[in-house]
Amino acid sequence: MSISFDQLQAFVEAAAAGSFSAAARRTGKAQSAISTHVSNLEDDLGILLFNREGRVPVLTPAGQRLLEEARVVLDRREHLVGLARSLEEGVENRLVVAIDELYPENALGPIFQDFAARFPHVELELLLPLMEDVGHMVQAGTADLGVMWQQTTPPVDLAFRTIGRVPLRLVCGRNHPLAEQPVAWEELKRYRQILVASRGKKQDRESLRIAAEVWWVESNWLILEMVKHGVGWAFISDHVLASSPVASYIVVPDLQFDAGHHQVPLSIVWHKKKVHGPAALWLRERIYQEKSVFIVAD
Repeated sequence: MSISFDQLQAFVEAAAAGSFSAAARRTGKAQSAISTHVSNLEDDLGILLFNREGRVPVLTPAGQRLLEEARVVLDRREHLVGLARSLEEGVENRLVVAIDELYPENALGPIFQDFAARFPHVELELLLPLMEDVGHMVQAGTADLGVMWQQTTPPVDLAFRTIGRVPLRLVCGRNHPLAEQPVAWEELKRYRQILVASRGKKQDRESLRIAAEVWWVESNWLILEMVKHGVGWAFISDHVLASSPVASYIVVPDLQFDAGHHQVPLSIVWHKKKVHGPAALWLRERIYQEKSVFIVAD
């Protein structure tokens, strides 16, 4: 059995157009060529694909079933050709991108929708480490690109581009003592603080520490659950708070010392020695362009 792409294409076009003559007009081929390809395909498969008793050919039950398979085969052929062309143009075969939870997840959908349309043949892996763990992955080469909060002293082998600043709200539970009255700075030190934990060096994660007693939790979502139950207070980004199912149990207390939030700088990072192809370069620029919509600009 020898089935050609021309045969499958003729079969699919004839089914879509409703007749061999209409398929010929759509494809710019002779009607006899379409008919011959379909007949040869039926001979090779040993199955009648069209009932030709009426004025126009009608798909048989077997033809209807095989039509979907033919479309899949032709689609995969186009994918193969597109992938080969993409590789020929130097587009990466695969990208690993590490993104901190501080980056609003509702911004990621449009970004990667555009990415999928622009680079349909790039295999993508999205990882969600926290804080400086993003930078460590980029340093180690396990991530090609990262989005993380900007470190005061970035590693010398990492390049970065600041996107903007993400506001962090000070929050506590409804029944926490801090929820009862305007809070002074010194009062924060009296109560347990819950901080997001990274797996890097301990000194790297201390910048937001205020309280003497701290719990470290490796998830902003779990931090809010702890806050809801009065375990402690925390700094949380607006988008995480808004998306959390426990948001109605959370209080943003009045503060005596500032407007009630800190702004954490966020940046795109990559290894200086890593040569990026078209996909990574495009993604770096696309993430940067999104900054003014989702976070507080510099």
